[in-house]
Amino acid sequence: MQPKQILSVDQIDLSDMDFWRRPLDEREGAFQTLRAERPIPFYDQPAIEGTSMEFPAGPGYYALTRYKDVATASRHPEVFLSGPGAVSQMDLPPEMVEYFSGMISTDNPKHARLRRIVSNAFNPRNVKAVEDSIDRVAVETIARAAESGTGDFVTDIAAPFPLQIICDMMGVPASEYQTVLNCSNVILSMGDPDIIPTGTDPVLAFLEAGATLTGIMEELGKYRVENPIDDITSALVNAEIEDEKLTQQELASFFVLLVTAGNETTRTAIAHGLNALTNYPDQKAILTADYEPNQKTAVDEIVRWASPVTWMRRTLATDYTLSDQELKAGDKVLLFYNSANRDEEVFANPFTFDVTRTPNDHYGFGAPGPHFCLGAHLARREITVMFRELLKRYPNVQATSAPAQLESSFVNGIKRLSYAL
Repeated sequence: MQPKQILSVDQIDLSDMDFWRRPLDEREGAFQTLRAERPIPFYDQPAIEGTSMEFPAGPGYYALTRYKDVATASRHPEVFLSGPGAVSQMDLPPEMVEYFSGMISTDNPKHARLRRIVSNAFNPRNVKAVEDSIDRVAVETIARAAESGTGDFVTDIAAPFPLQIICDMMGVPASEYQTVLNCSNVILSMGDPDIIPTGTDPVLAFLEAGATLTGIMEELGKYRVENPIDDITSALVNAEIEDEKLTQQELASFFVLLVTAGNETTRTAIAHGLNALTNYPDQKAILTADYEPNQKTAVDEIVRWASPVTWMRRTLATDYTLSDQELKAGDKVLLFYNSANRDEEVFANPFTFDVTRTPNDHYGFGAPGPHFCLGAHLARREITVMFRELLKRYPNVQATSAPAQLESSFVNGIKRLSYAL
């Protein structure tokens, strides 16, 4: 893929959803232009329309498009705060921020406390159990796809695979899998009409989906207090670190985060991975011929290439100068990971998919700092196993259509991708 620079720097508006409906090569060209000519542009924040709730226009935000600026913001959490909201351009009510983004929209000391409790639940025994399940679920998912698949790679493989692992890990029964999938799709849809039907209030649909997921986890969490088993939910509700425990609300928020961020990022990376291997048959041949020695670099390249989460927001705690740009306390900045992952100053031939790329210090799991993805190891393992099993069983697997992109500025999602085994 080569970027198409058809927009001038003044024609680029990252707040305009029409921009995000453009073909990927045109968007990549726009970010290439920004990195070169206006690396920290400012954009207005429009009001949200088409909903019964009021979301007026906001004060706007700065977009960080270069690798070095994203790195600086991530490494200074005392200046670039997550607490006011990490996943929304606008300032939402505090209860809504906690409801939907939990740990990633908190700062220390609360963030350190939550991460400490959650990390303790992922002890070696629990992690080993999860890792052992990945191989089994990958094989089962591929077998189902081969026997009764729909012909859509997202529906058959990319979506159900990480979802089942997360639900099994948390002890969610199989009868709830489809509900969890539907709710996570709605939460991350940004109102995409393929997911939110015309005439439906997208914000109300978003809130209802969150309430459904919260209800599932609150019920399960209460049950696991008295009836613990070897799952992560039991470990979380019964963990007590330095007299600290997760509240029911914190447990529910963590679950919403896990089934949206944890599920969507892996699903998106796997879908983009098949598309990239199809478009770069020479790279697919490398993996098909000799998977094990190339698996680590291949997985990191798939994640860099996909950049599943496009941006995260930070809010300035104090005045700060970033690459000669004067920022004021209260200003918002969006960290564009997708642009950082194509930065020509860091990556040689960034628009070439190279499964042997090294070094590859991408920001597909966020940039270094306290908010680096807690599930990065699990996601890497899932992607590694899925492509190992898929290429071993069906070396001719390929996408047979262009991907249908999610209409979202936040997630680089693929809604549909036709394929053949």
